[in-house]
Amino acid sequence: MARPSLPRALLARHVRVGRNSLVPTRFGPATLSYTSLSSCGLSTASGSASLHSASSNPSSSSSSSFTTVNADEISHFSRLSSQWWSETGEFALLHRMNPARVSYIREKVALDTSAEEPWTFENRHMDRAREKARGVGQWLKGMRCLDVGCGGGLLSETLARLGGDVVGVDASKENIGIAKTHAGQDPFLPLIKDSDHEDGPIGSHTRTPVRGRVGSLEYRHTSAELLRDAGEKFDVVCAMEVLEHVDEPGEFMKCLGEMVKPGGHLILSTISRTPLARLLTLTLAEDVLRLVTPGTHTYRKFVRPEELRRFVFGSMGGYDVWERPTGADDVRTEEVGETRGIVYDPLGGRWRLWGGAEGTWGKEVGEECNYMYHVKKRGDAA
Repeated sequence: MARPSLPRALLARHVRVGRNSLVPTRFGPATLSYTSLSSCGLSTASGSASLHSASSNPSSSSSSSFTTVNADEISHFSRLSSQWWSETGEFALLHRMNPARVSYIREKVALDTSAEEPWTFENRHMDRAREKARGVGQWLKGMRCLDVGCGGGLLSETLARLGGDVVGVDASKENIGIAKTHAGQDPFLPLIKDSDHEDGPIGSHTRTPVRGRVGSLEYRHTSAELLRDAGEKFDVVCAMEVLEHVDEPGEFMKCLGEMVKPGGHLILSTISRTPLARLLTLTLAEDVLRLVTPGTHTYRKFVRPEELRRFVFGSMGGYDVWERPTGADDVRTEEVGETRGIVYDPLGGRWRLWGGAEGTWGKEVGEECNYMYHVKKRGDAA
């Protein structure tokens, strides 16, 4: 994908919107009204922008013809598809990030105790069995997992090996082809073979059970919206490094939320819109070091952690649908979900999850660039 046509100085300017939007709320009045704002679902009428503008559009997310897929982004990643499994190529940083992402998923899913009965002497054996199941083995056993924007399958393969019944979807046919080819080379990976009608309806895929193996892996060339419209539901819905590449991120978030089962988890990773993120992601990684192809990221499409949490509170049902984070009741009253920074350690050559108590300066520092997001749906949610 070509570099953004507007100067970086313009792309870095901020637009003032309502408090529940996925674009800035604190940096002054709007000064931009260029047509490319529509790629993020923003209305430029009267010099302001609103992520909620799509809700009154006849082609909103409730329609099967609606999609948040950005054609230019898909073309860009399709051209890079052959590099997905090169640990020194275009996606080297994602290879190094994968262990930290999986560690975060395990912390939120396998170590989640919110739905368990408190320990008593009578249920002590059950408690011991739960602890054993949370070990380093197949802790996703019995869970249906969705990896939206799976690319070449870096995360999908890992989740399947951990016992999950994984569906990886991507709008790039080339990415899905690479993912299937790579998974097919491992005889111990429980890959589900689909029918010859790859681009047919969701239900056209023929499942081939793999005996003696826990978990499964299936790839589909489709979009999140089509999957949602088909009524698919999952225990764990993941979208890693995807939010900053879609059109209308608010509608994309709603789509993901609708596919989470009651009691299930929604987990994302994305990039915050800060000067530090611009320096590290655009200036250094793309322009100077060329670790990533220039033009891969667009600064104005980055989403700050508090914007994401406020949007889920204000536009995705809030605490009527999603659980309140433990220990955060007295810190954030109009935000839903937990965010955690994920920081690259150049000396160790690995990504690390950032610590810090909720609401503290130390925690916010770690979320200045890349961060994770998690929210759990209430068990009694519709």
